[in-house]
Amino acid sequence: MFGKVKKILGIEGVKLELIIPDNVSAETGIIIGIIKLTSLSDNNIIEGIHLRMVEKYSRGRGDSKLINEYPMGELVKNDVIHISKNDIIEVPFEMEFVHVKSEMDKLGESNFFTRGLVGLAKKARAVKSEYTLRAEANIKGTTLNPFDVKPVILV
Repeated sequence: MFGKVKKILGIEGVKLELIIPDNVSAETGIIIGIIKLTSLSDNNIIEGIHLRMVEKYSRGRGDSKLINEYPMGELVKNDVIHISKNDIIEVPFEMEFVHVKSEMDKLGESNFFTRGLVGLAKKARAVKSEYTLRAEANIKGTTLNPFDVKPVILV
């Protein structure tokens, strides 16, 4: 009985870990990495893996703080993978993403004199972008799918 509940909830099932480089080039628009899958139980079937890169854009302070999330890229791997107890499976991936610069960033990059003004304006309005990559595996017969979220540093 308890074993069935653990299987439905995904406890002691498949674990997922994202392995990505420390820095990713924004100009190339490609992130390359590995999805590492391990299992603590027998006979698990992975029906697919969903990868998604998101920009979390925040501005303002206190009560006037605004946060938006913008999708940058998405990849769905529909490969069926059978994984048994103590198996380690590494799935390589290469995902394209689009890094959109704001008009303010473009202005700052185009002219040496405006770079300081743009930086000052961004600091005054507390403008910040954070980038994350999320991977989630769809496991047959479980309600809670394993996932991993890693921060991405764009250079």
